[in-house]
Amino acid sequence: MNKHKLLKSANNVRKSIMDMAYTAQSAHAGGSLSCVDILTVLYFSIMKINPQKPLDPTRDRLIFSKAHDCKALYAVLAEKSFFNSEKLNTYEMDGGLPGHSTRNIVPGIEASAGSLGHGLSIATGIAYAKKLDKKSQKVFAILSDGECDEGSTWEAILFAGHHKLDNLIAIVDYNKLQAYGRISEVLELEPFADKWKAFGWEVREVDGHNIDGIESILINLPFRKGKPSVLLAHTIKGYLGVKKYVDQVSSQYKPPTEEEYEKVLGGMK
Repeated sequence: MNKHKLLKSANNVRKSIMDMAYTAQSAHAGGSLSCVDILTVLYFSIMKINPQKPLDPTRDRLIFSKAHDCKALYAVLAEKSFFNSEKLNTYEMDGGLPGHSTRNIVPGIEASAGSLGHGLSIATGIAYAKKLDKKSQKVFAILSDGECDEGSTWEAILFAGHHKLDNLIAIVDYNKLQAYGRISEVLELEPFADKWKAFGWEVREVDGHNIDGIESILINLPFRKGKPSVLLAHTIKGYLGVKKYVDQVSSQYKPPTEEEYEKVLGGMK
């Protein structure tokens, strides 16, 4: 897909996120907005998937570990025509889309998630099984930076490196904010890239809102044969939101006001 179409899809996803957040008066819009460009490139350029055959055994898999930001996942799946976009209007309504991504609710969701620190372990297990079965599919995992505080995440990192799972690609939405403050204040991750390298991973870094940059890196996988790949995507929480919403811890919890909602959508026209 060309850049213009990718940018248009990304903006459509952002609009859907804001619609869901405002209508449901829901939290976690900030972290949903920060990973839009990553998801758009994956679903519209990189991953081998077929919305008409969501359970095709030859498909690539994506585990969305930061499931509290599932507005982004729902929106990109609808944009990719895995399901009718009208379903997004049921977000956090009785009988509708739940506030954490859940398998079998709509097509395209590979695993239920919610408790942080489990997604990479799930993806690692799938990737290991594919290796044992000599299958060529790739397995992607989208992580928050905050969940990289979790020991279970680092157990998966260690396992994947040891078993040389070069069919596994982790992407960290590195927006530098988590529930209680800045990463640097809560629990510093730096030198982040060096830690992944020490566990046997091949590392790349990118501006997580540069669609061309993300695509050019992910078009060549694995980054090195015999090693799992990790992309540290430097993003901004609440990206393309209004000033008091961007790069703020409050965007983790605070639903957009009517004024914020209208300003964000107005800025995307």
